[in-house]
Amino acid sequence: MRLGKLIDDKINDLLIKIDMQKVPNHVAIIMDGNGRWATGKGLPRSFGHKQGVIVLKEILKAAKNLGCKIITVYAFSTENWTRPTKEVEFLINLFSEVLKNEIKEIHEESTKIKFIGDLTPFPKNLKEIISSSESLTKNNNKFLFNVCVNYGGRQEIVKVAKQLALKSSSGEIKPNEIDEKLFDSELLTGGIKDPELLIRTSGEKRISNFLLWQLAYSEIYISDVLWPDFNEYEFLKAIIDYQSRNRRFGGIESLPNESLKDSQCSS
Repeated sequence: MRLGKLIDDKINDLLIKIDMQKVPNHVAIIMDGNGRWATGKGLPRSFGHKQGVIVLKEILKAAKNLGCKIITVYAFSTENWTRPTKEVEFLINLFSEVLKNEIKEIHEESTKIKFIGDLTPFPKNLKEIISSSESLTKNNNKFLFNVCVNYGGRQEIVKVAKQLALKSSSGEIKPNEIDEKLFDSELLTGGIKDPELLIRTSGEKRISNFLLWQLAYSEIYISDVLWPDFNEYEFLKAIIDYQSRNRRFGGIESLPNESLKDSQCSS
């Protein structure tokens, strides 16, 4: 049997198990393990990042086919600046190259691309490519692809706190008007539905300063697979695991006997 046919059969087996009415609207992904994948094969870390881009395209396609509406990926954190200079420069150049090569197809698929984070430190040419990509796709409404670059969850929350403090001190808002809804509207993701599911690859069990506010009630799925080896099959496994969860948001479900008892007590 051909390997491709075997893989397709495995994917189809998983697709049958998925409830298309319960597919998460928004999936966030920490794409971890690129460097380790390359090092383990005796290759430069840059090879892992290149392979990671190929995987990302596959996952975006799989998500769209399932009916997901939003994918948010952690592409470059505020802490990533501490990596070796050559690796940081490679990543910045890779961002530029991928955007220039892929933005036409992204636009044709009616996908809106949004970059979340502080773009200030990036080179002028990259900022121009980002700006033109966002402008080109701003009216697309079929799918939203968020790319978090130079992003940190704590930094975002501190920034919002400062913004609200300034508005309060200037009299634009009153302190007692500050609530979760107002705070949420000031976030870099303001107006975007919070992720129902967070996927992290490479087996690490932490969220690494990613979307700290937004992930408050997200289901978390940890895959031991390194990102360059992640694929549609692994993504579908994450979706199936998500659908097996009972999302109570801090509450509990009443059992049939409990409901009956409550009704008897109140009668």
